[in-house]
Amino acid sequence: MSQQESMRSPKGLPDWPRQLLRGHKLEGYRYTSRAFAEKEWAHVWTRVWLLLGREDEISRPGDWQQEEVGPESILMVRQSDAGIKAFYNVCQHRGQRLVVEKKGHAGRFVCPYHSWAWNTDGSLDFVQDPEDFPEGNPCGKLFLAEIPCDTFAGFIWVNMDPDCVSLRDFLGPVWDEWTAYGIEKWKRYVAKTTLAPVNWKIVMDNFNESYHVNTVHRPRGSDVEKLRIHSGVDTRYTTSRFDMANEGHGRMIMLGGYAGPAIGKTGVVGEPLATILREWDLDPDDFAGKGEATREALQRARRRLGPARGYDYFDQLCDSQLTDAYHYTLFPNFAVSLWVDGFHFLRARPHPTDPEQCLFDNWWYAPNPEGVAGPVRTTAGLVGRDEIVSHEIFKPGEQSMGLTIDQDMSIFPTQQMGVRSRGYRGSYLADQESRTARLHELVDDCIAGRPPWET
Repeated sequence: MSQQESMRSPKGLPDWPRQLLRGHKLEGYRYTSRAFAEKEWAHVWTRVWLLLGREDEISRPGDWQQEEVGPESILMVRQSDAGIKAFYNVCQHRGQRLVVEKKGHAGRFVCPYHSWAWNTDGSLDFVQDPEDFPEGNPCGKLFLAEIPCDTFAGFIWVNMDPDCVSLRDFLGPVWDEWTAYGIEKWKRYVAKTTLAPVNWKIVMDNFNESYHVNTVHRPRGSDVEKLRIHSGVDTRYTTSRFDMANEGHGRMIMLGGYAGPAIGKTGVVGEPLATILREWDLDPDDFAGKGEATREALQRARRRLGPARGYDYFDQLCDSQLTDAYHYTLFPNFAVSLWVDGFHFLRARPHPTDPEQCLFDNWWYAPNPEGVAGPVRTTAGLVGRDEIVSHEIFKPGEQSMGLTIDQDMSIFPTQQMGVRSRGYRGSYLADQESRTARLHELVDDCIAGRPPWET
């Protein structure tokens, strides 16, 4: 069986359709022009489903979260019937924002300017001096501006287009593939946000290709370590799989749980794979000189031992999903590395006024089965399984975003400088960068009024 075939069996995932690309030069103005950013806002950001909140953070009626996207602030509120509604965070009296905090609990939202009080369902409950309005008491007439809202994988998604397609239709094959993991039950173990000095597409271009991995994320240290396949993942494009959905989303699958032929002259399996093997009752020494056998051994061990350890969803996954790195990019601004036991959440949100800045989020979710002990392995290191994680917001360089993301962040600012140059004449892309090209094609299609999920 070939490596590509082994990615899909047993109970393999359906193939994604092959896409024909028109080609794209990624000209510099796309990352710097205010006029182009305004077109993106009007035709992309206000027309797509955006992942903004998390259901378990607003579990009680009256709990709310607020997230910013460009110039807008979106208020998501748990309702008395357990549903969730989303509103623009703006009072209908004089335009004052109702809340400035990131989350809280309220029986009503009271405007800090004139004390107008809005119920959590968006209805107006109180105004000062109701008899003084020539058009009559506004209570019963005015409502907060509501926008479409849905939930999936434990997250809250919103769309500023009142005539949008359903979230399920927008996500396409991603919906079915993620459902198998039960991500809505997973817990957050890392939450870091910084203001990156780059256009949001600099971030998303990076996560739509693997061409940079062997340079930016090259293992450091001894010659032996440099020879090893980094982090137990085979990063070669020749063994990776690159897919693009009709709806505009991307998928990359890299072989994982894999020491490969390059495990050093001694043939010893290195970290972190050695520890992972031990966690699943496998002895790394048994694979000395035959590291390419670790992937299938780890798949068999997880399938055999996983359900009894509380990972009941392992039975819903194909063999490849038990070891390999499934990297998804959801149009326009969300990237996920989905592992069998980790959900690496990367999101870029446009700055409200400056096209050469963006908000960049790095979160990590993982399952927390009852009875499982020991820390959780994340991109920011080991985290206690029962630890309460706070959301850290900081300026670039003030603290680490995690080793891998720090490496990406070291490249982003100088690339932003480069695309400003009159000497930059547009990109010359490899085939493994095709998802990056398609991101820009989709932006252009949206601006032209042809979003793929509506065709």
